[in-house]
Amino acid sequence: MKIEIWSDFACPYCYIGKKRLEKALEEFKGKEEINITFKTFQLNPSEERKEISDYSEHLSKKYNIPYAQAKVQVDGMINSAAELGLNLRYDILIRNKTTFAHEIAKYAKTVGKEIEIVNCFFKGYFEKGADLGDVDTLFNMCKKVGLDIEKLKKVIEEESYLPEILKDRKEASSIGITGVPFFIINDKITISGAQSIEYFKMALKQAEITK
Repeated sequence: MKIEIWSDFACPYCYIGKKRLEKALEEFKGKEEINITFKTFQLNPSEERKEISDYSEHLSKKYNIPYAQAKVQVDGMINSAAELGLNLRYDILIRNKTTFAHEIAKYAKTVGKEIEIVNCFFKGYFEKGADLGDVDTLFNMCKKVGLDIEKLKKVIEEESYLPEILKDRKEASSIGITGVPFFIINDKITISGAQSIEYFKMALKQAEITK
């Protein structure tokens, strides 16, 4: 079974949705035969670095909504993540472009380390305040999963995997993906958003029946 996940490392619902899928897969009989691939969908490719200590205030200003309403949204994300064992830290968040992180993830796939580095980037960004637009920060995270730093420096310098990122963007547009996370199972079943664990279980069963 093949599962494609369209996401961005700066997307909290992508982190939550990925975790819910993983929870659903824990009870799936054919989980050993599942091939998961991550596709790039950048929410803001030209994002500039910005440290945020109050994400509710950030959302309030960005979407012109009352602070109280924004805080309800933020608290909702934090609580949803906590139910899955994730600790979202919106008081230490650093916004920045995620292009370098996605390039590294593409390279990591070629050496069998894609899932490990994706997990590392999500956790680093949302739980440890990592700046995913800073290459030194990224390289330090990559060391933890055993990636070759000298090769990564060349990947970043030569923009080796930028064409793949652009290809993912075009593919998302052709499919009609306008938001993430977005999941495609066996090129047939699509799931939009961070659905419940039970929803993912039903989708997996359906995919198994129709494969």
